[in-house]
Amino acid sequence: MSEINAEDKLTYVKSKIGEYPDFPKQGILFRDIFGALTDAKACVYLRDLLVEHVKHNHPDVEIIVGLDSRGFLFNLLLATELGISCAPIRKKGKLPGEVASVEYQLEYGSDTFEIQLNAIKPGQKVVIVDDLLATGGSLVAATQLVRKVGGVILECLVVMELSDLKGRAKIDSKVHSLFEY
Repeated sequence: MSEINAEDKLTYVKSKIGEYPDFPKQGILFRDIFGALTDAKACVYLRDLLVEHVKHNHPDVEIIVGLDSRGFLFNLLLATELGISCAPIRKKGKLPGEVASVEYQLEYGSDTFEIQLNAIKPGQKVVIVDDLLATGGSLVAATQLVRKVGGVILECLVVMELSDLKGRAKIDSKVHSLFEY
């Protein structure tokens, strides 16, 4: 049996993304990564796609940083497959020890991301991973935070991107999404 190609894997994963109209509020079509994660084949394909992308494009990556909270589903997976370390970026007050913080804007207010000061060594090459790029606020904050602690960003990697929201334009680092809506 021949191995399935990357395009077919991507099509399969995308077919498993859940769609919930009017969630969390009227007029929003919520794209839910958990629809893909509850399907064993989609999980394997998603892992393959993420790992192969990083191996091919960033063989010198030293650490994978995952964003609170769905980015955590991917940073340990990628780090384990690549044999490198990983670190979390969390919401304010969730990490012990000394942290660096960055406040960022949400649709109706603001929030704060934090990273432990010793999570990334100065000059360490970083790929930031999350499930979704929408308006770009959380990824902008993550890039600022990684730089603040001395990391060198190779790329921001997301599973899906809502391209109509133009979040990519706000990010001053390379961005790659597996697929767009």
